[in-house]
Amino acid sequence: MIARTKGIRSLYRGFLANMANTFIQQFAYFYWYSLVRSVYIARVIRAKSATPVLSTATELVLGALSAALAQLFTTPVGVIATRQQVGPAQHEGGDDSFIGLIKDIFRKDGITGFWRGLRPSLVLTVNPAITYGLYERVKNVILAASGGQMTPGKSFVIGALSKSLATVVTFPYILSKTRLQTMSTPHSTAFDVLSHIYKQKGPIGWYQGMNAQITKAVLSQALLFYFRDYFEMWTRQLLLLSNTKATA
Repeated sequence: MIARTKGIRSLYRGFLANMANTFIQQFAYFYWYSLVRSVYIARVIRAKSATPVLSTATELVLGALSAALAQLFTTPVGVIATRQQVGPAQHEGGDDSFIGLIKDIFRKDGITGFWRGLRPSLVLTVNPAITYGLYERVKNVILAASGGQMTPGKSFVIGALSKSLATVVTFPYILSKTRLQTMSTPHSTAFDVLSHIYKQKGPIGWYQGMNAQITKAVLSQALLFYFRDYFEMWTRQLLLLSNTKATA
């Protein structure tokens, strides 16, 4: 329908802003996750003088904390990317360029407008926490069963399954966050948005558009895990080859 009424180019509306948002989100999350996890493990190691095996609950808490810290820095770009994808028709025909949206948001809502939807975004920190927590646990099971062999293909499948479950669990809040950030609702909180949807369409309304979200999220996350493991494997092989030549 979008391609038919607005052309093929409309399918890629907000592509650059969304790419920037995705890159910043992933970088910020991995940065904070590595930092928080390292600090936690360092404290545990000093207390127990042995390398700890983190439980699923601990991984989830560390992941949620890391995602919350990342959201503080990435929400402004996310707001702009979401507005740009919706298009000018949804925000009074204004300029939907990156700079135009920055001016529009600041003029209407002030500096706080760039953090619109932050509260549901903080709640949604459980999404990557669930994803990475499940991924690590399932990966450990597979590594134990396969004698330490982990392939990029297995990473893709595990990443897809983990992200699918995380998306199903958190989608109602994803929906409310999107509506708040696009200003397509008069409500000011995620709870008000979800209550309004429930009154109109029942609980099924909370999952409107979930198929597209799962497809997008699963592909991006599964590919991320796939290429991460692929490059790690490639790097290890290069290091092994380099060491072999050095000792020859």
